Amino acid sequence: MATQLRYKRVLIKISGEALLGDRSYGVDPGQVDRIAVDIVKAAELGAEIGLVVGGGNIFRGVAGAAQGMERATADYMGMLATVINALALENALKRAGIEARVQSAIPMPTVCEPYVRPRAVAHMEKGRVVIFAAGTGNPFFTTDTAAALRAIEMGCGAFLKATQVDGVYSADPKTDPNAVRYDNLTYTEILARNLKVMDAAAISLARDNALPVLVFSLHEEGGLAAALTGEGRYTLITEGESND
Repeated sequence: MATQLRYKRVLIKISGEALLGDRSYGVDPGQVDRIAVDIVKAAELGAEIGLVVGGGNIFRGVAGAAQGMERATADYMGMLATVINALALENALKRAGIEARVQSAIPMPTVCEPYVRPRAVAHMEKGRVVIFAAGTGNPFFTTDTAAALRAIEMGCGAFLKATQVDGVYSADPKTDPNAVRYDNLTYTEILARNLKVMDAAAISLARDNALPVLVFSLHEEGGLAAALTGEGRYTLITEGESND
């Protein structure tokens, strides 16, 4: 089964909001379990998987700063929120039948492992899902940038971003019926068109390291495994020519 994979080792970015389910705040255990099942299906194909999860369902640093909080403090609070989400995902993955480890960029040994690159690589080689928490460990960097960074450090073949829709659109398809969907884009087009799939620093990191980015829907059951085998519906972002 592993030979069917287009990418053997991948980094998946999941937003904190994806864990909300029907809630307005916090973590919906049912939603987390559903995401865990999709990740296990992908792992069963032979994929080595790393995860980065956001913290926006609990606290978003930019929002805190906008309300008058010091940005660095707000960002550290957001990093702690990602640790909560990472622990929830770790627990759900173990219940779904796969070993997982949380590694935090901010050391907190009572709760999880510190981020150590060789140890993370060893976990992935042994079939464990590694969940990278606390962003880069530094304020002023988004979890998108942390995900691109970890993907490069882990030697991943691709960076998969799970979103609310099935790819990159020219505008929000939920509010704009004329939004155009793209099958393929280049890093330069993402930046030039100011498409809001992820922040410019993350795209630039991917471009500078020739890291393919796949944007797919988190809500499509089995969508992750389908993207890894090239059968799903997603937008592929590379340095090559686009054919949108």
